[in-house]
Amino acid sequence: MWKTIVKVFRYFEGAVPFRLIPALAATAVLVALLLIPTPDGLTPKAWSLVAIFLTTIVAIILKVMPIGVMALMAIVIVSLSQVTSNSSKGAIADALSSFSSPLIWLIVIAILISRGLKKTGLGNRIGLMFIALLGKRTLGIGYGLTICELVLAPFTPSNTARGGGIVHPIMKSIANAFDSDPAKGTQAKVGTYLALVNYHANPITSAMFLTATAPNPLVVDFVAKATNQSFHLSWTTWALCMLLPGLVCLLLMPLVIYLLSPPALKATPDAVVYARAEMQKMGPFSGSEKVMMATFGLMLLLWANVPAMLFGAAFTLDPTVVACVGLFILIITGTIDWDDVLSEKSAWDTLIWFGALVMLAEQLNKLGVITWFSIGMKDAIVASGMGWLPIAAVLVLAFVFSHYLFASTTAHISAMMLAFLTVGAQLIPPAYVVPFMLMMVAGSAIMMTLTHYATGTSPIIFGSGYVTLGNWWRVGAVMCVLELLVFALVGTVWWKVLGYW
Repeated sequence: MWKTIVKVFRYFEGAVPFRLIPALAATAVLVALLLIPTPDGLTPKAWSLVAIFLTTIVAIILKVMPIGVMALMAIVIVSLSQVTSNSSKGAIADALSSFSSPLIWLIVIAILISRGLKKTGLGNRIGLMFIALLGKRTLGIGYGLTICELVLAPFTPSNTARGGGIVHPIMKSIANAFDSDPAKGTQAKVGTYLALVNYHANPITSAMFLTATAPNPLVVDFVAKATNQSFHLSWTTWALCMLLPGLVCLLLMPLVIYLLSPPALKATPDAVVYARAEMQKMGPFSGSEKVMMATFGLMLLLWANVPAMLFGAAFTLDPTVVACVGLFILIITGTIDWDDVLSEKSAWDTLIWFGALVMLAEQLNKLGVITWFSIGMKDAIVASGMGWLPIAAVLVLAFVFSHYLFASTTAHISAMMLAFLTVGAQLIPPAYVVPFMLMMVAGSAIMMTLTHYATGTSPIIFGSGYVTLGNWWRVGAVMCVLELLVFALVGTVWWKVLGYW
């Protein structure tokens, strides 16, 4: 009997397109969650959706199947279980609802546009320029990418466009110049390190400027409401408050990631000579490279809202519209062709898995799970009798780490931030409310570090294949804690110097 069971198990282990033991573990998680009685304040359907969401995350972590297949599984289960609707038609509409999201299409189009950098050779040229300037050590290249992020941040209100559409293609070109390519299994040479730096610079710069990411104006509005309009963040005030702690984070980040995920190739003494020689071989800029540069220049101006600044709000364009314009220009000029678009597998893979995770997060909010969580947190804090300092710490940490439940910073901020700010304003002494507010403001961007679905930039960089899932989550958790500590220590002292408490 036992031999028969083992034989059957080994057959299925070799025949099925998934890892059997992790699949059984994920199924056990789903069953266990469904057997738990529905918590007070939630409907049975809402709790079932929580179980589906958490099981999907566990299945992704355990690598049961490719992440796109796991996402498709979530769509199928939501549709069949009808946890979001009373009919199959309504359930499938909910399950597919996120695929109309402009954010998701911004991510897909940014990946498609980045193909043009590789095809034209412009990306390789830019990479060689960075190597020529800072290429004596891989760490130096990491700081170069960080500086690039910082320079672009005040003028690029889409962190996805900045980190995924502009900086990431440059990072890939630099990695390719060192023959560090996931397709060849050589990503650990420099690519893994540079991809992590590319990503982790993005949340920090998003925290430093009001115009560095889309939900920041909403944060300003929530802070003003929670303080009864007594504290309002202007562009200048935001930048000044976040300047010193943000710069400290940017200074530490490449070095800490260097220690957490060290590149195999650390010293590159011949890289500068090599880069200059390669640029000389490339000769002058080609016509397609010039089109690519002009397109990027146009997109950067539009992403920075320059036409709106000059001619009025009527000329404001959504970041996804700008990306569509850029992609269309590249296609009609022959810089890339339709076959290039169709063959960019990472873009279409990202569309499926990120779309599914966004859908799950949105439906959790729709069914009241997030509101239930926020109210429960407030009641527990009040009942605990904690002092104001532990209350402030718990609120910040709970808000930041609840981002594991979200695939969008805008959705997270919209759903939870005002409630957390209001509780803080009520329970923290007035003299310390402003530093608490500023910690929450910083946390609303720092939370992007946590997962590969945390914000629009993450699926682009994760999807390029340089960083494993485990390494991404490990480095993300460490960097999140480190950056919160920097803002708590350096930031509070800086805000004291500025006279905010």
